[in-house]
Amino acid sequence: MMISAGFHEVPGRDIPGILDEAARQGVPVFTLATAGRTDHEAFSRAVREALPLDPPLASGMVWDALSDSIWGGLHELKSPRVVIIWPDAQPVAGAEGDFWIALMILREVVAGLAEDRYTGGRPTQVSVYVAPAPYGGEAVPVSGTTPRA
Repeated sequence: MMISAGFHEVPGRDIPGILDEAARQGVPVFTLATAGRTDHEAFSRAVREALPLDPPLASGMVWDALSDSIWGGLHELKSPRVVIIWPDAQPVAGAEGDFWIALMILREVVAGLAEDRYTGGRPTQVSVYVAPAPYGGEAVPVSGTTPRA
């Protein structure tokens, strides 16, 4: 399985192949676990628990602060490539409310970190894989992810 930069909705059965390929290539992987919830609280908690953040976040932060912190944390990794997996989301089509905003943040992080002009000439290829939970919020088991440093 090839890992490509950008935002991707994939079936849960593809996640193990993505994890294997990332491990083979030595690409850091971060998993957002929300137990099928897509509201602001669940997404924020998953981000705080899984992603490197700069500046660090307290609970209850606004969307803009969350976005800036994700961008800054991933940029400070100084890794040329990063994979983010959200294995227990909802289908992307028809996303609205908090879920739509969360997806937009992930898309903006992908786009912004790819640009030389925004990263001081040190872009990061971010690959986001969103897999809708197949049955009532139960995700495909995800193992082999890189723990947060």
